[in-house]
Amino acid sequence: MASLSLDPPVASSQPAGENRDPRRARRLAGNTVLYLVLAVAALAIMLPFIWMVISSLKTNNQVFAVPIQWMPDPVVWQNYLDIWTKADMSTWIRNTLILSVVVTFLQVLTGSFAAYGFAKSRFPGRDVLFLAYVGTIAVPWQAYMIPQFLIMSRLGLNNTLWAIMLLQAFGAFGVFLMKQYYESIPDDLSEAARIDGLSEYGIWRRIVLPLSGPAIATLVLLTFVATWNDYLGPLIYLRNPDIWTIQIGLKSLVSQYNAEYALIMTGSVLSVLPIAIIFLAGQRFFVQGIATSGMKG
Repeated sequence: MASLSLDPPVASSQPAGENRDPRRARRLAGNTVLYLVLAVAALAIMLPFIWMVISSLKTNNQVFAVPIQWMPDPVVWQNYLDIWTKADMSTWIRNTLILSVVVTFLQVLTGSFAAYGFAKSRFPGRDVLFLAYVGTIAVPWQAYMIPQFLIMSRLGLNNTLWAIMLLQAFGAFGVFLMKQYYESIPDDLSEAARIDGLSEYGIWRRIVLPLSGPAIATLVLLTFVATWNDYLGPLIYLRNPDIWTIQIGLKSLVSQYNAEYALIMTGSVLSVLPIAIIFLAGQRFFVQGIATSGMKG
């Protein structure tokens, strides 16, 4: 029989701390530095917005005081009450909201429907037509701005919100974004639905569209922000103050109250606040849609 050894185990000559993987320590140090750099960059990006919010709570003399007074003393909440009486903010916000919601709905509807045809249908010249359509993104709006204005004038739509809605109802970027996402959806689902007798419209509405939540959220966010912040389009087509958007209204506010800096900052905060809320609410879907729009199934 083999005898059992009763000798005590030999202790390791290396300290316990040296048994740790040195790569983990380097990775931890690298992540710490990366997070610090990102935090500093985020603070630098947010600094103008923070200064704008703080300035909206100051008096006019404190806004551009040297050195910068980061904490308002006193805090002038009255600015957020005066902006509604000295400017037609309610009308500007209402018009901008109507315009942004309608344009966003139309672009999502037309973009997702056209993208389905390019991604899931097979017809001669499909790729050439898609490249030609997407290529219009590279054409600056100033190149065809005058023909569009003449068309809207002959249709009698100038100086109405309908002109902006019709001009922005279609977008090549939305078609491109949705097509890239649709290609990540397996074609087997569409084929099975066709075998069951579902029409192409039914496949798009009942199968493809419900699976495209992140891409739709991304397109909604980008379109809404672009429409809300649009200045040149409303400046050209909207001449009646009753249908001004908030960007045109803020420009008139600056011209009318050019010395009341705190009031101007207050209007700027109110114009940015809806965009910030929408982005914070949908950023998870936005990041997911951007990450998956380039994938192909």
